[in-house]
Amino acid sequence: MDKIYGNYELRATLEAMAANDRAPHAVLFYGDRGTGRQKLAYYFMELLLCEKLTEDFKPCGTCRSCKVGSISHPDVYLVPTSGKLGGYSVDTARFICNDAFIKPNNSSGKKFYLFTNCQSIDPRTQNMLLKLIEEPPDYAYFFFTSLSKTDFLPTIISRCACFAVSECSEDEAREALVTKHVSPEDADAAVSCFHGNIGRCFDFVYDERLRKNVDLTKRFTNSIINRDEYALTNDVYELGGQREDVRTTLGLLDMLMRDAAVIGKDDSARAVGCYRDGAVRLSRCITASQAIRVHMAIEKAWRAVEANVNIPFVLTTLCSDIMRII
Repeated sequence: MDKIYGNYELRATLEAMAANDRAPHAVLFYGDRGTGRQKLAYYFMELLLCEKLTEDFKPCGTCRSCKVGSISHPDVYLVPTSGKLGGYSVDTARFICNDAFIKPNNSSGKKFYLFTNCQSIDPRTQNMLLKLIEEPPDYAYFFFTSLSKTDFLPTIISRCACFAVSECSEDEAREALVTKHVSPEDADAAVSCFHGNIGRCFDFVYDERLRKNVDLTKRFTNSIINRDEYALTNDVYELGGQREDVRTTLGLLDMLMRDAAVIGKDDSARAVGCYRDGAVRLSRCITASQAIRVHMAIEKAWRAVEANVNIPFVLTTLCSDIMRII
């Protein structure tokens, strides 16, 4: 497995659980996309599968399980998704409920089921899994990754150990990029936009579509600063009608509004958005109250998009709302 950056306290907790045979049978890793939720889930599996942990509670790297690796281990099951939203069906849950009672073949005597990106997990699926998670076989472990705990029913959350996964430092993100042969210039550009979120930094380097979304977000911001509704509307039409592009760009713009509100109160505050210079200039043009109102307008627009309202109409209305607010 590649080097894991950041989340030192969380890793220490996982290592102590494995060393003391105190691992919970149901675990949720949650946090923003790109922060390494799935990588930490696999790391925990490696810890639990390893036949002889090192003195500092790390996988030994020499036993049979370590040589196979958690990703390709026969008793690590990456649960498949289905449907347009990439969710987990009731039929899949039914299969897991049956398969979980088939004993594993490995020497560690453990079996793992990994559910990734559970933002769209069906409540019916969760209810079917509930009894299994509540009273699992001694050898069965269920790992989930998602953006938030709110993606799950309270009954599921109450039976899981929940671990928040956070970004690493910007220096670590830069190191991770350069280690993977990204040029220092491209690494700096990525980190300036996505800070310590390594996954999103890599996306920025290799995904032209994301770079376009970032560029449009910066242009939106400049148009808002200049109170140029015509330019803002033109930029919106360039965004087009792809839901993923709209979701990404509105999310980036929303974070810039957060930055503007915070920097307006403390100009040394850490920015989380992709355009700190723009957020600084925006903070001089709008109040925190106005930034909150723009945030609410952005949320309203995205809810309309999710409800299948015509996207160009929604975005044009959003432009009008923003100009009215500022």
